Amino acid sequence: MAKTPKTNPHLQQVVRELREVSREADAPIWRDVAERLERTRKNRSEVNLSRLSRYAEKGEQIVVPGVVLATGEITTPLTVAAFRTSSAAQKKIEAAGGRAITLLELAVQNPKGSGVRIMG
Repeated sequence: MAKTPKTNPHLQQVVRELREVSREADAPIWRDVAERLERTRKNRSEVNLSRLSRYAEKGEQIVVPGVVLATGEITTPLTVAAFRTSSAAQKKIEAAGGRAITLLELAVQNPKGSGVRIMG
């Protein structure tokens, strides 16, 4: 069965640039994230703040290849990079002293992907 191409131009650009960063920095983590983003929408990750607060440690860099949702509370400051973050989740992350950024921002800041944890 043929693979259906993605129609979201922003998603296509993110996948293309993550693969490019992966090749240039020889970092397989970004290729893995790109492959996870290419999954069907129903198989993409949806991570709630309650899961982030349960499993992430203070100051950690978390990658969510999908959506971060605002269910739950978060008290530890984290850097959360996701394809999309709900506005309520972004406010809660920033209120806890963390940062909510895009995947490409984190890939540019940390091209080797060292210390990055994929969740979702």
